Amino acid sequence: MRFNRTLLSVTLVVVALVVQVSVLARLQLPGAVPDLLLLVVVALALVYGHVSGAFIGFGAGLLADLAPPADHAAGRYALVLCVIGYLAGLAKPDNGQLRTALGPMVVVVGAAVTTTLLYAGVGALVGDTAARHVGLSNLVITSAIYDLLLAPFTVPLIMALARRAENDPLGDSKSSGAGDVASGWLAAGTGLKIGNQRGGLRLKTARSRAARAGRIKGVKRL
Repeated sequence: MRFNRTLLSVTLVVVALVVQVSVLARLQLPGAVPDLLLLVVVALALVYGHVSGAFIGFGAGLLADLAPPADHAAGRYALVLCVIGYLAGLAKPDNGQLRTALGPMVVVVGAAVTTTLLYAGVGALVGDTAARHVGLSNLVITSAIYDLLLAPFTVPLIMALARRAENDPLGDSKSSGAGDVASGWLAAGTGLKIGNQRGGLRLKTARSRAARAGRIKGVKRL
């Protein structure tokens, strides 16, 4: 289960980053750029929880910091997405199932706004004043709109994949193995030395056939 979760998270983050850099960043939209990487972090955090969300957010942000054409200090976006992944994971329901689609959309809007503000705030601390020239309010509004429009096509799909990855096929084999052991114990208790239930049924069928053959031969001898 852990391996499936890690493999899926890494794959989705890498694919989202490639699409982000090669497609979305080249659309020349006014204001901000649709943040597909943020949507991946939010969707995975809603399924895996706040701890995993923080780790996934940090890894995704660090990869975005190091991938060209990044023009900011390394670790800046990693810190932002780490916080966002943690906060989004707190919205995970206790039973793991979301009742309506309104909850994830609210989380997406809040994450988009918070990400823009945190990114601008961290940039101001390190001397990056690019957000002031573009207009912080314009960036906040456009990022929320773009991410909200993109979320219905990405967040439900990513959450469905994450839930499916949680169903570890090794767990099914382990449970079937436990069933074989239990049937073996049952067979041992009845005096039949068999490995599983199917073997017991086959042995019982063979014995019944042999008994029938014996009765028929006895009738013929009479």
